[in-house]
Amino acid sequence: MKDFSKKLGAFFLMVAVSAGVSLAVFSYNEKKFGDNQASNDYSSTFDGQVPYKNVSMTEVNAGHPDFTGAAEKAINAVVHIKSTVTRQAASRQSGDPFFDFFFGDRGFGQAPPQTKEGIGSGVIISSDGYIITNNHVIDDADKIEVTLNDKRSFPAKLIGVDPVTDIALIKIEADNLAVMAFGDSDKLKVGEWVLAVGNPFNLMSTVTAGIVSAKARSIGMNNKMGIEAFIQTDAAVNPGNSGGALVNTNGELVGINTAIASQTGSFTGYSFAVPISIASKVVSDLKQYGAVQRAVLGVMIRNIDAALAKEKELAVLEGIYVDSVNERSAAMEAGIESGDVITEINGVKVGSTAELQEQVNRYRPGDKIVVKGYRGKNTKTFNLTLKNRQGTTEITKEQGAEILGAAFKELTAEQKKQLGVSYGVQVSGLTKGKFQSAGIRKDFVILKINDQAVKSQADVESITSKILASDEQAMFIAGVYPNGKMTYYAIDLSE
Repeated sequence: MKDFSKKLGAFFLMVAVSAGVSLAVFSYNEKKFGDNQASNDYSSTFDGQVPYKNVSMTEVNAGHPDFTGAAEKAINAVVHIKSTVTRQAASRQSGDPFFDFFFGDRGFGQAPPQTKEGIGSGVIISSDGYIITNNHVIDDADKIEVTLNDKRSFPAKLIGVDPVTDIALIKIEADNLAVMAFGDSDKLKVGEWVLAVGNPFNLMSTVTAGIVSAKARSIGMNNKMGIEAFIQTDAAVNPGNSGGALVNTNGELVGINTAIASQTGSFTGYSFAVPISIASKVVSDLKQYGAVQRAVLGVMIRNIDAALAKEKELAVLEGIYVDSVNERSAAMEAGIESGDVITEINGVKVGSTAELQEQVNRYRPGDKIVVKGYRGKNTKTFNLTLKNRQGTTEITKEQGAEILGAAFKELTAEQKKQLGVSYGVQVSGLTKGKFQSAGIRKDFVILKINDQAVKSQADVESITSKILASDEQAMFIAGVYPNGKMTYYAIDLSE
């Protein structure tokens, strides 16, 4: 990986975003139920999902592959997504610090809201309108509009998001839509032809071709959970391609295009896609439960290189080194110890932390898996029942603003005038919950949560749901009490 980072020498940029095509920059730092072993076919979750179909790839006279069949099937199942985000601008000030200190923005008013539009792509995965895309394409959007290849447009509803894998599920109200069949991303081979289908720079239904350059690539883009096992390709991907399809030569969906490596914001040779083996599990969970059922082994792991093998006197250079084992974790209960080397998950060889995380991320808490590896020179086999991050095997449903333990009401015009504010939501009642534990009292007026203006109870619910779907799950509240005292609260929603 270090060699790769030296050769790359670039920044990783999310492939989507505002009307000005500005990109977020990332520095390169180097899951079915039951008592039986789990399997990973999640395509049946979506009614109308077409079965796997083979579309022959023919050879033209010149000896080059013909992608017309695959492209024709893919284009009608890829959509254009426009997201609209509205944010309250900062208050206008007089320019006189003395006046502003005593009188705030009175007489100068609130600046008008600012609207930003982003573009991206999505893939229809059921005939009744379920669409998979990237989380960063629709993140914080107040409005989502989907345009089909036949130019029909529909408003979309957000079903759920998973920032950890950058996958989101949305839905439009439509029937008999063209659907893209799921392929098997596990069977992709380095050097195999693939197509990227999306809407770069608002150019609808664009198809580009390339090869699989690497698999299970980790680029340090995601948050601390670090679930990254990207398919790396050299198919041209640009801003607007995010959430679009990576397609094999049979016309099947094998990945969701997510990021590029570039110093300019445009394609320069590397693009990365979330494998459908991971994405299909995520959207299946979002549809069924509203939240991803994420299983963990409960170990801290490291990639093995020559230096680590020498330091730890390892008999093999393959697999992943177990640095430590968490108390009461699935790994500890199965007998895995610090110093063990893991080489297989359910019969699939794993040679890096990214490959191990890719395999474990396919399962749900409660699923049973077999882990193989070494302890010293001896081979070991462990039978695990996976758990969630809370240390249980229970299915977790999506949580919402009810965990706050508060009732809300909007401010009257008179209240706004008295407080000198143009928006806000008042806490009208409290029960046992996060707000009460944090010390928030009745009548407190919430102005902002995580720097987002709060104008209604719906805003509180929406922002809370997004925080709960994130990995950090931290809520920062700014507000004012009726006596005019500005107060700030920090609440950990994960506890």
